[in-house]
Amino acid sequence: MNRVLLVLLLLSSLRGLSAEIDSIETKDSSLVRQKSHAKFRAWGRILAPAVLVSYGFTSLDQGLTKQADKHIRHELLEEMPHFSTHFDDKLQYAPVAAVYALNMVGVKSRHNLVDRTAIYFISNTLMGLSVNFLKEHTAKLRPSGDDRRSFPSGHTATAFVAAEFMRQEFKDVSPWYGVAGYTMAGTTGALRMMNNKHWFSDVLAGAGVGILSSRFTYFAYPYIKNKIIKTKGLNFVATPTFQNGNLGIAALIPL
Repeated sequence: MNRVLLVLLLLSSLRGLSAEIDSIETKDSSLVRQKSHAKFRAWGRILAPAVLVSYGFTSLDQGLTKQADKHIRHELLEEMPHFSTHFDDKLQYAPVAAVYALNMVGVKSRHNLVDRTAIYFISNTLMGLSVNFLKEHTAKLRPSGDDRRSFPSGHTATAFVAAEFMRQEFKDVSPWYGVAGYTMAGTTGALRMMNNKHWFSDVLAGAGVGILSSRFTYFAYPYIKNKIIKTKGLNFVATPTFQNGNLGIAALIPL
């Protein structure tokens, strides 16, 4: 059981790996030092999730990563041979649901309703395209043997898109919102392994894809909004929906 708890702790602490660079602040007033730290933070935002994805790719060949996957799976099955839950199907959406719930009760987010919904929609679309492309072209067998769509974990990618979305929207309010989001996402990844649906490397790669998708969208959205949406004069209203156990987005776009 100790090994299982170690896996859960590792996944839940991915927020520290992927966002620790963001928390670095300099008290030195030197302009050179400030620019240096800014560049370091910028590279860190890309480097940390990229490392997770790269680690996942190493599992596609027989080697130490593949052996680690098999060892972790063996330990999980030994500790929890009959474990099964569908909670991960809902938990993957918990951080994004929390963003809208917190905003409704008065916690101020970084963006307004339209902008943050557009950001989440673009992030999720980018993540979905990336995950499906990788699943189709890697054809990695799931640990359960059900199919060859194991790499990367789509549930985990969805959860980490939402976790980074939550962190970005409330990072100026409190860092604990980001901690909560990443904890929910990490738990989602752990449950995917405990359900025997994914290898450890699949989960790490899914986390990296999700984080990268959100961070790229936050970086590119000002350009998308100013150069594309405003140029075309596009106005729309969008809101998240939850129906029959599925989270979605309803949009009203004037033609």
